[in-house]
Amino acid sequence: MLYVNEIIEKLKDIISADGKRGKVFDKDVADELDLSQANFATMKNRGKIPFQNILDFCAKKKISINWLLYNQNPNSLLDSTDKYWIKYYPDVRVSAGGGAYEDEDASEVFEVPEYFISMLGGKENLKNIDAINVVGDSMEPTLNSGNIIFIDKTKKDSKREGIYAFTTIHGLFVKRIQQRVDGNLDIISDNKDYPTQILNSHEINILGKVVSSFGMVY
Repeated sequence: MLYVNEIIEKLKDIISADGKRGKVFDKDVADELDLSQANFATMKNRGKIPFQNILDFCAKKKISINWLLYNQNPNSLLDSTDKYWIKYYPDVRVSAGGGAYEDEDASEVFEVPEYFISMLGGKENLKNIDAINVVGDSMEPTLNSGNIIFIDKTKKDSKREGIYAFTTIHGLFVKRIQQRVDGNLDIISDNKDYPTQILNSHEINILGKVVSSFGMVY
């Protein structure tokens, strides 16, 4: 991926290509990205890329995000691509603890292959999907350490059996959850070397249901 300053220079080239203005300055880029000049300057100084703003800009201008961020050379700036994106938290490790992952600074964009979209509930549902990493062997063979799992944040009903990402006072986990007759929850590791735990529903905070892991639907 290009550095922030390189991306900004490419944005200036795109903005100036319409011939409607002379020299393009940082303030012009900030305006095009719908950012205040102060926020833009802060991001630039910190080397932080405003992914969502750039995605919106590319969609409006109908240019390739791969060309802009990765310098992959499409046939022209008007090489429109049907790309779909979700939030991916590459530094979050689930099942061995770690806490919640709602910090925007910890996320980056993840391109979803078109064949995979239906497994995540369709295009309209992608805004509800987050992707995080698995570590450990407690959910083998269903989930393996190093897998990326996709979580639907709208599906939090523990009455429906399934694999869920959730937090407790001990950290962030992914386990199979079944509701017991007495209302408590069985927290099940698919790896039978790990015992089933029983928790009260008030002891866990369900973040969402695991709906897929690169083609494996649950």
